[in-house]
Amino acid sequence: MPMKPKRCLRSGQARQYGAIPYRVATDGVRVLLITSRDTRRWVIPKGNPMKGCKPHKAAAVEAFEEAGVKGKIEREPLGSFGYDKVIGRKSVPCVVNVFPLLVREELDAWPEAGQRERTWVDCSAAAGMVREPELAELLRSFEPTATRSGKQGGRPAAKELP
Repeated sequence: MPMKPKRCLRSGQARQYGAIPYRVATDGVRVLLITSRDTRRWVIPKGNPMKGCKPHKAAAVEAFEEAGVKGKIEREPLGSFGYDKVIGRKSVPCVVNVFPLLVREELDAWPEAGQRERTWVDCSAAAGMVREPELAELLRSFEPTATRSGKQGGRPAAKELP
């Protein structure tokens, strides 16, 4: 079960984990964006830390719950971005560690299907659709190195998740 945003002691910012779901097509890399539930703006799947769950696995759970995708998640984050999460009348500064997720399965039904839209777009288009400048830069420069064997460039091999 997701916990309330956990504050980092030094910065006072809440920590979250997110995924950039992607697939490699003959015409290039496509990433999956979803709409937020409240503002309906384009975002990546993300959420709060989960007790007993490693960061990359929490990101994969969020991708399943919010976007209806499953696949191989990298253990190391691609980078991070900041944004202000609005909770009631308050704004909480958050830092999101982002993990690439090579999509192996896209579901027709998933936990938040009735609350969100999703769209596959190229990285450049995705960068233009999101509001957060640091996330836009991560998307703009995103170059997955997934091979047929499932290895991810110089990073540790991705872990298959249900």
